Amino acid sequence: MSVSPQPQAPPGIEFKVLIVDDDRELCALIADYLKPLRYEVVAEHDGVAGAARALEEDFHAVILDVMLPGVDGYEVLRRIRSRSDVPILMLTARGDETDRIVGLEMGADDYLPKTFSSRELLARLRVVTRRRVARPVMDKVQSEEPEWSAGPLRINPASRIALLEGVPLKLTALEFDLLLSLARARGRVKTRERLIEEIGERLYDGMDRSIDVHIWSLRRKLGDDPKAPRFIKTVRAIGYMLINPDAE
Repeated sequence: MSVSPQPQAPPGIEFKVLIVDDDRELCALIADYLKPLRYEVVAEHDGVAGAARALEEDFHAVILDVMLPGVDGYEVLRRIRSRSDVPILMLTARGDETDRIVGLEMGADDYLPKTFSSRELLARLRVVTRRRVARPVMDKVQSEEPEWSAGPLRINPASRIALLEGVPLKLTALEFDLLLSLARARGRVKTRERLIEEIGERLYDGMDRSIDVHIWSLRRKLGDDPKAPRFIKTVRAIGYMLINPDAE
C-alpha cells in the first residue's frame, strides 16, 4: 500500500469498516490512514474470526484478503454472503484476474490489487459506503420505476431482480446497478466514465478498468458472447450498450 497525502475528511460522516487480513502491518497502515477521515477501522487476522465478526456487527464495508490462513477469503465471502449484503472489497494478488473474477462472481462488490494506493482505497470505500447509506433513497426511487425488458431479459427495479427466460440471475448489487444503468439508456452508448459516475461516483483517472471486469462477470451470468452479443455490446474505446436481441 502506497500512502498519498491525507485528503480532507468529509464533514459529519462516520463509517465502520472491517479488515480481514493476516498482514497486521497493512491493517495498521489502513487504520492509521482512514481514522482521521472519520472511519472506524477494526481488524481480524483469520478467516473464521473475520466471517463471524462481519455477521455479528454492523459494518459499512468489509475489506477481505483472498489469501488467509486456514479458511481462505472465498470461503469467508461465501459465509458472509449467505446472511449479509454488506459491501465487500476483495484484496487480490497483483495482476491475478482469476481472483478478481471469482470474487465478483461469488458476490464481492469490488476488488483492489495488493499494490493499491491509499487514494484508490479511499475512492473505492467511498463508493460502496455511499451506496449503502443511499440505499433507502435508491430503493424508494426504484420502487416507482417500471420494469425494463430486452428480449428474454427482464429487469425489475422495485424487487432488484433480473430474470433471464424467467430464471433469476444471481447478481451482485453492483452488477444489478450496472445492468439497470445500461437498461435505462438502451439504444444509447454508456461511456465507462458515465457508468462509473452512475454506479459509483468515484474518481476516474482514465486507467481504471474495473468496470470492464464487472461487465465481463455480468456477461458471463447472462451467457452473453462479447464477439456476438445478445445483450451487452462493446463500443470500442468508448463504452457499452444494452441491445434488444429481438430488435437485432
